[in-house]
Amino acid sequence: MAPLPTPPAQPDDNPDTYVGLAPEDAERAAAERGWSTVRTLPPGSVITMEFLHGRLNFEAEDGRVTRCWIG
Repeated sequence: MAPLPTPPAQPDDNPDTYVGLAPEDAERAAAERGWSTVRTLPPGSVITMEFLHGRLNFEAEDGRVTRCWIG
């Protein structure tokens, strides 16, 4: 049987630090901190629930990040 792959390391980062920032600033900061994938979504977006290692998600409304989560 083949060994299970080891996921790449992801940044040791607190998602709450992005809440309140402008989405552009939050995306730039996330990229600088090493997140491989960053996406910004409008509130209530329909998204799949798969966990993608290294991805940071932002929910933004009225020009500010209102929620942030990993995966």
